[in-house]
Amino acid sequence: MSHDGIDQPARTALVVVAHHRSDSLTAHLAARTVARLESDGYRVDLLDLRAEGFDPRMIEADQPDWGNREKLYSPEVHQHMDRILAADVVIAVFPVYWASVPALLKGWIDRVWNYGFAYGRSKPRLAGKRMLWLGLAGMAAGDPLVDFLQQSLEGQLNMGIAYYCGFSHSSVGLLPDAEERRQRLDADGQLLIDPATVGAERVAQYADLERRADEFVTNFLAAEAVPA
Repeated sequence: MSHDGIDQPARTALVVVAHHRSDSLTAHLAARTVARLESDGYRVDLLDLRAEGFDPRMIEADQPDWGNREKLYSPEVHQHMDRILAADVVIAVFPVYWASVPALLKGWIDRVWNYGFAYGRSKPRLAGKRMLWLGLAGMAAGDPLVDFLQQSLEGQLNMGIAYYCGFSHSSVGLLPDAEERRQRLDADGQLLIDPATVGAERVAQYADLERRADEFVTNFLAAEAVPA
């Protein structure tokens, strides 16, 4: 209900999970995100790309036609487009691979965020929507490459995708320390892999990861409530 007492339709969130295992830490944090959104009154559409059998490989039916922005893509892709259009906010939860998103998520963007739908119009169809990217990284939080990774993801995901497609706000929540054997670089640039955390240390590590993920979602939702 709004401040003037008039009932408003529930806001909708699309939560996209991009991991090949249902028992992954990625899936766990996505479930926490869904619970948080629902507690805030959102209707949540959970899109588990692997569980739904999404094929990230481009096919001819979904190849952009630069001479026809009204092209009809495959029925599967149009169903995904409809789910994006129905959402006020989109939150993607994924492991960071090679300083980027995994192929499963990249292929979803390639096939679904297509010409004539996500870009290629003077009035973007996705204008006004908001995006949060939650990326789980195996590197140690204290590694100097964390700052580089944050900047790299912001450039790719905020500027290269979300803002290019007309989103009003996009934020990257990077979550290092997501592996029990954390990775770091030494002074000579050599990769070091820490011993696996166990016992109370491991419990504390993942509790802190959950706290940071929750904080990213909390801050994202709080910013969403501020009038433009």
